[in-house]
Amino acid sequence: MVGSFHGHVYNCKCQLYWHPMYIAGMGHTEGKGCEHIFSASNDLACSTIHASSFHQHQSLEEHFSFWDQDKYTALSNFLWNHYREALKVVHNLTAELAAIKHELQLTDDDFIQFLNEEQKYLDDLKQPPVEDRIHIRYVETLDELAKRRADWDLAHQQANNALTEVAASSLVQINQALTVACIRVDSSYAKLQHMEALVAHMESQLSIDARWEIGGDKYNCFKEEASLGKY
Repeated sequence: MVGSFHGHVYNCKCQLYWHPMYIAGMGHTEGKGCEHIFSASNDLACSTIHASSFHQHQSLEEHFSFWDQDKYTALSNFLWNHYREALKVVHNLTAELAAIKHELQLTDDDFIQFLNEEQKYLDDLKQPPVEDRIHIRYVETLDELAKRRADWDLAHQQANNALTEVAASSLVQINQALTVACIRVDSSYAKLQHMEALVAHMESQLSIDARWEIGGDKYNCFKEEASLGKY
């Protein structure tokens, strides 16, 4: 249970499970009993701020000792007043609820069903529709393809400059530089071809004739959806 004072800070789905308004038996309790006690003891701060540790503890002990006595003395009136208030609230709300149920043709089971349906609706919002998820994946694949293409261009450029810092007389260093450059180019090209095939496959599945441009309207729409989903 989350106290009603902070309950509305949480998202709606959390409130449906933990807000006092939706928990049977909570009544009008706001769940902040401890805060009421702490609030009453805050006045001690002004008088004990410069006191010794002993006198600070002594003030707290006396405060809560008198607090207990005062509450115990007023307990009978507290229970009687709240009991009368509860009877009045139950009587009034029962009449209002009966009128609403009659007008809207509802039963008690309908209210439970409404709550369950709202919980299910919010649970389903965790994931977008399947088609939207595929489009989001397509946008992410386009980003990955652009990254792989940039890696391949960089590897190709580095391969062209592989021998610029190698002495012309050192055949071993020349061979090593060419080997490293070839491995880097082959690896980046293989990854690029793999992403090209994946993008083409997704375009076929989504019936996309023209590849989406990075920064285009459709791309930006699902890019935002992907960002919101990660958030």
